[in-house]
Amino acid sequence: MDSNSLKAFLCIVDQGSFSEAAEILHLTQPAISKRLATLENQLDTRLVDRSHREIRLTDAGARLLPHARKILDEIHNARHSITANNETVGGELHAIASHHIGLHHLPDWLRRFRREYPQVDLNLQFMESDAAYTQMDKRNAELAFVTLSDSMNPEFSILAQWPDPMAFVVGADHPLADVPSPTLRDLVPHPALVPDTSSATYRVVSRLFLEENLTLKPLMPTNYLETIKMMTSVGLGWSVLPVSMLDDSLRVVPVPHRVSRVLGAIALSGRELGKAAQALLDIVEQQEGINRGRDQA
Repeated sequence: MDSNSLKAFLCIVDQGSFSEAAEILHLTQPAISKRLATLENQLDTRLVDRSHREIRLTDAGARLLPHARKILDEIHNARHSITANNETVGGELHAIASHHIGLHHLPDWLRRFRREYPQVDLNLQFMESDAAYTQMDKRNAELAFVTLSDSMNPEFSILAQWPDPMAFVVGADHPLADVPSPTLRDLVPHPALVPDTSSATYRVVSRLFLEENLTLKPLMPTNYLETIKMMTSVGLGWSVLPVSMLDDSLRVVPVPHRVSRVLGAIALSGRELGKAAQALLDIVEQQEGINRGRDQA
């Protein structure tokens, strides 16, 4: 088995299409089909079922999949080991950031990173945290900055983490804005503007209501916190937002429950970070440490 054939196999599986895999690997479709056929001939078995409109793995293909990823991870690690004595931080770095981190944390990191490592070609993608986990599993990035999840795949390593305190909030004209000592029960009659049920934020909030046998009334779920902030500010309901997002358009509802989530940097276990990724991670840890110290002062 050669690495190019394994890359072709994985790319076909991840993209679910021969043509899209060929485009990503800068090959013609016959060329990528030939690489897969070569791998199947070497293993003397079919890996992909071509009889359906959608790409489907055979049993053998499903068994090969995790091994193929590990083999390419070890090749990746070997390359890094060979170049370990090269002190130059350069090359291409693929990273992912959630939309919230991209708006409220990333600018400070990138200003310093671009100043100190201008020779790095940074390729950034922005997406929801759950989507980022999927892309990382496909090896489409070295680092991801996401909301950490208690259901995270154990194959991911948490390289850095920091708390993201949150607050119950409403718009200035919302009826709850003037309630002196509100409880969770006071929130129940009003629509809740929260991310969808797959998000870590929803699970944190939902757990509080379940513990008191109360029911949430979600309205127009969206995972874009900036959109939730806007809808909250105009009085469509109450929400729970990071303290870093609060401004004069919102009023804190002093419910006697502390809410926080955890943000962090993740990578795949067993896959070594390149110098550029490690340099960015070092900046993130330093900058977030400075921010926590400033908040506590």
